[in-house]
Amino acid sequence: MEYLQQLMAENKQLLAPFLKYLPWLQSSAGHSASRLYQGEGISEYSVSFPVYDGTLMNFVREASASPLMDRNYPYIYTRNRIKTHDDERKAIAAATWKDWDVLKGIFSKYVLGGRTKSVLWSEGVQEQIFYLVIKKMKEIIEYWDRPIDCR
Repeated sequence: MEYLQQLMAENKQLLAPFLKYLPWLQSSAGHSASRLYQGEGISEYSVSFPVYDGTLMNFVREASASPLMDRNYPYIYTRNRIKTHDDERKAIAAATWKDWDVLKGIFSKYVLGGRTKSVLWSEGVQEQIFYLVIKKMKEIIEYWDRPIDCR
């Protein structure tokens, strides 16, 4: 039990910076967090590029530097046979403290994978993956420890 309390205290510290984004992630669910730049001077022969919401970029920047990132996230997907957004949501919903690595892997796919396939950042918001992972991590910690203040 002492090990579990220590683990939850460590996880609580890792999760704390992301709790401030929960309200934004919840309200942004189902909406795109990016748009294509349509500014002046863009001709029909130019390549358009996405412009991301500032809050999303701050979230991604903090998450990229976090110890919650697992560079071996493809292994989590293979080992748990996760292929679709529904599979991700089922894995998140079923997660317990023993599945913390699964939550980290799903979170990492959207943050780290977004560096090369930037649509993943917007997809993580739109499909509620970021919100569900952070919320589930918070629930796990609160189950084994005391409630976390989200302010």
